[in-house]
Amino acid sequence: MEYEEECAVNRIAGSVPFGYEPPANSRKGTMVVYDTFQHMEDKALALAAATAEKRGFAKLVLYPLHEETVRRMTKEPVLPYHKRLDRLHDWKRSYEEERGRGSIPVAVEGLEGKRKKYTPMEAALRHLAEVYPSPLFLYLTPETANLFASFSSFEEWIVKLRLLLASAPERLHPKLEKYRHRWDLADET
Repeated sequence: MEYEEECAVNRIAGSVPFGYEPPANSRKGTMVVYDTFQHMEDKALALAAATAEKRGFAKLVLYPLHEETVRRMTKEPVLPYHKRLDRLHDWKRSYEEERGRGSIPVAVEGLEGKRKKYTPMEAALRHLAEVYPSPLFLYLTPETANLFASFSSFEEWIVKLRLLLASAPERLHPKLEKYRHRWDLADET
């Protein structure tokens, strides 16, 4: 007799009115800020987070580049990876304290810290596409977007993700111009 009662209770708990549809999740996808975070100030990080919230993303991922990756991509001197990573974790903590539970979840991706060497952008994008919910949007500075467009794998990746540029570029790489429909400015909605 106990088994029948338990089944009846489970049946009642699992019942919903006819025609009920669960509310659709209004947040989807991931916005990834792919940057050195050498020159990106807290104000710019807050703007990226606001953009992610305004566009309804499920998650904001901060992807800091390792010194070796930066050296190969731009030859620009950069602070050690761990110092930039600590700064991002501090910003994340203060952002979550300030915004509370309703804010967009922020993750600081540590792939390059684990590898401790040059990570090609294609490998980083493959990792991000496997780990985080799609669709995937890359939030880039205009300089990084032009650099990305110069890679041979750009045309393979631009059809799998979209770009959000932090500001209007002074000059556009020809491939960015060709795929203008796959990117827009972060402040446009």
